[in-house]
Amino acid sequence: MNPLLTALAALLPSIGVGLLFWFAIRAVVNADRTERQAIARMDAAERDAELAAGKKESPPTV
Repeated sequence: MNPLLTALAALLPSIGVGLLFWFAIRAVVNADRTERQAIARMDAAERDAELAAGKKESPPTV
């Protein structure tokens, strides 16, 4: 067998696993980003509703 093909056959599984790992981590990071944006939108809507109702924000608790 050609030495180049042997080297490629040895590296290909590692490259494949690396790509799978990269796709998985990218999906997790994108899901986290989307969740943070949704929470920020919900917090902003809640804050706007409280201001519209005339409620004062309570001081932060320790």
